[in-house]
Amino acid sequence: MKILKTLQVPGFVAGGLACGLKKKGVPDLTLIVSETPAVAAGVFTLNRVVSPTVTLSQQTLQSAKTLRAIIVNSGNANACTGPQGMKDCQSITAAVGRALGTSAKEILIASTGIIGVPLPVEKIERGIPKLVKTLSTQGWPSAAEGILTTDLVTKTAGVRYGKVVIGGIAKGSGMIQPNMATMLAFLTSNIAIDKRTLQKALKVAVDRTFNRITVDGETSTNDMVLLLANGQAENPSVKSGSQAYRDFVKALTQVCKTLAFKIVADGEGATKFVTVQVKGARTSQQAEQVGRSVANSKLVQTALFGCDPNWGRIICAVGYAGVPLQPDKIDIAINAIKLVKNGAPVKGLSTSKLKQVMQKKELILKIHLHAGKADAEVYGCDLSYDYVRINAEYTT
Repeated sequence: MKILKTLQVPGFVAGGLACGLKKKGVPDLTLIVSETPAVAAGVFTLNRVVSPTVTLSQQTLQSAKTLRAIIVNSGNANACTGPQGMKDCQSITAAVGRALGTSAKEILIASTGIIGVPLPVEKIERGIPKLVKTLSTQGWPSAAEGILTTDLVTKTAGVRYGKVVIGGIAKGSGMIQPNMATMLAFLTSNIAIDKRTLQKALKVAVDRTFNRITVDGETSTNDMVLLLANGQAENPSVKSGSQAYRDFVKALTQVCKTLAFKIVADGEGATKFVTVQVKGARTSQQAEQVGRSVANSKLVQTALFGCDPNWGRIICAVGYAGVPLQPDKIDIAINAIKLVKNGAPVKGLSTSKLKQVMQKKELILKIHLHAGKADAEVYGCDLSYDYVRINAEYTT
């Protein structure tokens, strides 16, 4: 498998531009187009309050045999805007269809930004014909920029194996919680595969990656991962359970993992990337549950920001995870330094070494429950002063 330095996926073009939803000149509209009909799959937020972009894209995925494009705006979530929100989504997809010479039923839509503000549809509709003219195989950087909100950097990833190419873009830096959060990811591939198998592969990849990250435990209203596959690799159609399927899932998971890690690294105000490794659980689900509890603990996150090896906060978060365990069997380590053995502090710890470890930009919290053979990893970050500042001033 080869990592792509420059994102290009055969048969796909992309682009982004500013249409006036954000500050003057800041890109806020993105379009991704397959030059030929593509099958599609999607995974969506579990929040019960959703933007009509989520509802319409779910309906389109269910009803359409093939799809052609994804239109995305940033700066406005088009969520909680009443019946007009759905009308605006339909108006935008219709405008994209006209500009591309295809049906609105072949267009997926996504939005991200402030909740509860009516979407200035006229600005988007004026921008769509201009955006179509900018589409190119080299347009991924501008497309990646057009979907950002509080992100500090664009997020792209791509791999190639044989004739198959998989690539995509993502956004997200706050309101990030496993089970889809305020993040968007748009993936493309030239692989030949049927719709059902594509959906199965995407779910596996998302469960292993995007659903294992957290910044602050929040789950938003707009979030989704969409995947288009246009078959231009001309491979024998991939069948579930085959070696070709396993190869595709492996490569797709790699792309998703790269994007997911970039989201965590760009967490609002984050200064550290944190991997929570849980071993010795009864089931993988319980291991993940403990990992999420620790990664989402505000006390743990703030301690990590302050370079404070306060393992008491870690074992506390393990204890309230809701998983059966024996406290006197728990081991905890940070990177290579063991802090807790059998539920009690390790004697003779080197304070100087521990201080040096805590100042690293990447930390691994290792938790062993000694209750079984299952394990899991969850990925997160610390919580800094800047996170509070950014979110305290989000709409003002």
